[in-house]
Amino acid sequence: MKLLVTLEPDETGMLVAECPSIPGCISQGRTEAEVLDNIREAIVGCLETRVAHGMPLTIAVREVDRLICHIHWCRASLAARNDRPAGS
Repeated sequence: MKLLVTLEPDETGMLVAECPSIPGCISQGRTEAEVLDNIREAIVGCLETRVAHGMPLTIAVREVDRLICHIHWCRASLAARNDRPAGS
C-alpha cells in the first residue's frame, strides 16, 4: 500500500510528517530520513488501531485545483495575525 505523506518543518526546526489519508497519523524527526522512518512506523500503528476498532483503513483524499485562492487566503490570514494589510 502506498500512501502520500506531507513533510513540513515546525517552529523548532523538526520535520513533521502527516499521512492525510489516515486521520491523526503524525510523526516527526530531525532529518528527512528519520521522519520518513518514523511516519512509516506511525502508519503501521494507526492501521493496526483502525483494524482493531473496525474502522476503514483510510479516508478519501483528493487533489483540488485552487492554489491561487489558497495563496490569497494564506496571505490574508498571515496579515491578520500580524495586524497589517494583506499584500504588504
